[in-house]
Amino acid sequence: MVTTIMNDRIEKFRYTGEKSERLDKFLVTSLPEFSRARLQGLIENGCVLVNNVPAKKSGQSIDAGSEIELRVPPPVPSGLVGEDIPLDIIFENDEIIVVNKPAGMVVHPAAGHPTGTLVHAVLGYDPDMEGIGGEERPGLVHRLDKETSGLIVLAKNERAHTWLQDQFRLRTVNKTYLALVDGKPPTPTGRVEAHIGRDLHQRKKMAIVPAGKGRESVSEYKTLETFKEHTLLEFHPLTGRTHQIRLHCAFLGCPIAGDTVYGKKRVTINAKRHFLHAARLSIILPNEKEPRTFEADLPDELKKVIEELR
Repeated sequence: MVTTIMNDRIEKFRYTGEKSERLDKFLVTSLPEFSRARLQGLIENGCVLVNNVPAKKSGQSIDAGSEIELRVPPPVPSGLVGEDIPLDIIFENDEIIVVNKPAGMVVHPAAGHPTGTLVHAVLGYDPDMEGIGGEERPGLVHRLDKETSGLIVLAKNERAHTWLQDQFRLRTVNKTYLALVDGKPPTPTGRVEAHIGRDLHQRKKMAIVPAGKGRESVSEYKTLETFKEHTLLEFHPLTGRTHQIRLHCAFLGCPIAGDTVYGKKRVTINAKRHFLHAARLSIILPNEKEPRTFEADLPDELKKVIEELR
């Protein structure tokens, strides 16, 4: 049963299982549109009653006949104002939107970028996405660096947001990037496994760190085309760490062309950005069983770079 009081969503359940059950596990089963972390947060904030008494903890046991009431506050308004910024929409339905982000656009507001972001553009296009999945990053489940172009998917409601989060967490999303690098990797194809953490000397940078520190990162790559001083690679990141492909290329000894942060300070290509493009994204959409694949062509400025190298 669902009712609404002062814009709060109220869900009421009666537990009928024969054996005791964890409260958070029962709620995840009953409300699959919410992640376990979100439900645990609601429990901790006193939004869940068990037999009219606030639940003490997420792992609390409930028995047959227990009455559970969950109060879900409305999404917190972000305070962000949508902006009339053109979007290259690759796909859209009632659940998600897939956008081809241009280089130079920051994904979400941050220090130095209070306006003009992808989030502002999306809110200008669909104001109802405000508050979905988080106050400052409505609808986002992954990101791209400012100068990286290509595909990014956003959720249009909480259920889709949880669905997409689960796929990224379980690594069932297949992402393909095109990267032009300086030099060439040690082998035409390969796999990179390394731990990534914050650079101890420059806090705005990430770095490859010793095992046991940072977070595991894994990428696979193959060579698409070789040039005199460059190589065009196809990258498949199996994890989603910050600056992962850029770091992995540098780790292989072939940094991404134009990447003056992790690569050569002298730019070796005729472009005002690094050559990294999220070209393909395969993902299972909510209410579907088979993955869909979305593609975004190389931007014209990167096509020109390849033509010049040929």
